[in-house]
Amino acid sequence: MAKAEHNNVTLGMVRDSLIRQEDTIVYSLIERARFPLNPPTYDPSYASIPGFGGSLLEFFVKQTEAVQAKAGRYDNPEEHPFFPDNLPPSLVPHYKYPEVLHPAAMSININKLIWDMYFNKLLPSFVSPGDDGNYALTAARDLECLQAISRRIHYGKLVAEVKFRDERKDYEPAIRAQDRFTLTNLLTFTNVEEAVKKRVAKKAMTFGQEVKLGDDGDKGKYKVDPAIVSGLYADWVIPLTKEVEIDYLLRRLN
Repeated sequence: MAKAEHNNVTLGMVRDSLIRQEDTIVYSLIERARFPLNPPTYDPSYASIPGFGGSLLEFFVKQTEAVQAKAGRYDNPEEHPFFPDNLPPSLVPHYKYPEVLHPAAMSININKLIWDMYFNKLLPSFVSPGDDGNYALTAARDLECLQAISRRIHYGKLVAEVKFRDERKDYEPAIRAQDRFTLTNLLTFTNVEEAVKKRVAKKAMTFGQEVKLGDDGDKGKYKVDPAIVSGLYADWVIPLTKEVEIDYLLRRLN
């Protein structure tokens, strides 16, 4: 198979980045699991912040994204804010990122879906119930998880672009026909997806094991259940990445 090398981006480079991002996601989940659920973090009636009607979590995320926007984070096409409306402009010199993606990529942001998945499905599955009062730290760890997962899923735009360049003759007819079914089949490699699920489970075992010198009593005990990490990829990361890829490809010839 010919490799896309426009702007020095190859499928191998993309895959290497995706593998490294697995580490970030697993570590961020482990760090969040240090704290219990801490429900007041998400309760708007708890925060009572003057001039702000949302939860402490929402306040923390919006304020953090505003600071990061001023520092230029969202000038990077790989980064996607959860609250993009009314973000302040960057105050630092603009870095000229390589123009790899089609301009339509800017219109694709599925962070609302990611937010809903994380708080309603994923979070209750891997943190313990309870309240230890560490609400600000809880919000900080949540944001780290959200940003890592979002970056990985939206990386699907770059995956789709490189695959499109490598196999344009296969993708172009389906794009012109706006054929989601065919695009899904072109993008799906079941053996690769199974390998990813096994690899992230193995990483959760390796990174999250309890280590005690001269004591094997905690063998098999992990900070985050490897099955939950594998399930995150199976049920959400892989399918949502594919949705991003398809949404991008459907706009690719515009």
